[in-house]
Amino acid sequence: MKASKSCYECLQRVAYQAAGLATDDEPAKARAIEKGLEIVDDNFSLDCVTIVVATKIHHAVKKITGNPDPYREMKDGEIAVARELSQALELKHEDFASCLRFAVVGNNMDFFIPVDDIEREVKGRVDFVIDDSELFEARLKDAGRVLYLADNSGETFFDLPLLRLMKQRASVAYVVKASPVHNDVTLDDIRRMGLEAELGEIIDTGAANPGIDFSQASDEFKREFDSADIIFAKGMGYYESLSELPAEGRIFYCFRAKCQPVADSLGVPLKSYIAMLR
Repeated sequence: MKASKSCYECLQRVAYQAAGLATDDEPAKARAIEKGLEIVDDNFSLDCVTIVVATKIHHAVKKITGNPDPYREMKDGEIAVARELSQALELKHEDFASCLRFAVVGNNMDFFIPVDDIEREVKGRVDFVIDDSELFEARLKDAGRVLYLADNSGETFFDLPLLRLMKQRASVAYVVKASPVHNDVTLDDIRRMGLEAELGEIIDTGAANPGIDFSQASDEFKREFDSADIIFAKGMGYYESLSELPAEGRIFYCFRAKCQPVADSLGVPLKSYIAMLR
């Protein structure tokens, strides 16, 4: 997905947000913000993919502030909320449709949103505006290898029921980021949550990008990606980056369209739930 004009201000906000979380040292924070804004000005165009620019911002902020994980405290809070909410919600059925909906409501996890608002969204009704879930379920029956591209740290608790079900039908690897970026899940986060054994096979992308930038991904991950029968892509970052690839009918996007440019690119209302096979 290419950028829209409104993405410019959003990327600027990333610079302010990441620097603000990375350090309380005002001179360092100011330098990080200045560099982040410079990166936006130097790299933004309507032909760019925003996750590539965001990656450069996050890298610069970490380097300038000396903080390798600026979102650590925020992630810990998000994980605590997600653990509590996922346990409080009773998953009444363990069929594919209910597990998929349980997984996608986890995409509401964002510690910048008030907890009451998160709880209301998580407990709300999920109706997919684009719904290829039945087609995906049918494809899953014939799949030998599936990559489950994980999104934010707190969402992992909501992924578990669907992951267990998928593993009954195929070999599934849970894919995380190689090192911290934004609030995306890493192996370290999974170990902090105590979920490593429960998740089973875990691999990483070899990089720290909000989505996937194949120019930075490891050769191992690229081989896994190319050979997988199905890619289950959770979260907007994957849609923003992977939708630039040719449609081959093997990438299943599962997320909530939280920003207007993404919603517009799909022709759906803002905050729509998406279950789309492309």
